[in-house]
Amino acid sequence: MKKTILVVDDEKDIVDLLTYNLSKEGFTVITARNGKEALEKVKQKPDLIILDVMMPEMNGLQVVQELKRDKKTSTIPVLLLTAKGSETDEIVGLEIGADDYIVKPVKIGKIVARVHAALRRKDQSARESVPHVDRIKIQDLEINVPSYTATLGKQKLNLPRKEFETLVYLIRNRGRVLSRESILNAVWGENIHVVDRTVDVHIRKIREKLATYADYIETVSGVGYRFKV
Repeated sequence: MKKTILVVDDEKDIVDLLTYNLSKEGFTVITARNGKEALEKVKQKPDLIILDVMMPEMNGLQVVQELKRDKKTSTIPVLLLTAKGSETDEIVGLEIGADDYIVKPVKIGKIVARVHAALRRKDQSARESVPHVDRIKIQDLEINVPSYTATLGKQKLNLPRKEFETLVYLIRNRGRVLSRESILNAVWGENIHVVDRTVDVHIRKIREKLATYADYIETVSGVGYRFKV
């Protein structure tokens, strides 16, 4: 079955360029020219979204935040497309739940490769959720893997996709020391350029939300992290 990609950018030339090339790759492409229109088009259930950051009506970061708040759209991979290239901008985009960050000017070969990689990770994640335990319970911490939900006692934890997947990866490998590189490869993918500090930012956010359970995630100096058995 053909996969559908939603392309969102206020520059018509970029929309046309991406539409043409992604269609050649066999994808069905739907488009939007601003953030509000993007949230309407998401109702067509795209398999992946390529999203410009700087747009009228509603910027890309705001769109990502809205997508991640909604259970129906929280697992759709999002590739941010922007003219901003600083490390800070990259971390902000990834921290709120984007899956990848591509800096303009547009290079079609790179975007197509990133799209295929993101879709492969999504498909692999869906397959792996079957043989793995669907529910993980550690005292008052309970995680439902297929639904991407976590609760601590009676409180639901607001974990964006990458924070959730990082926590699950740590727990499934509890007792083992995991390097930042291994976490990046497992959660973001081996061919995605993401700085090591991104892992640290996500761990910090997870610890804040785990509250009294924060100490379950140990920092192993100079190596990475370990979830206590």
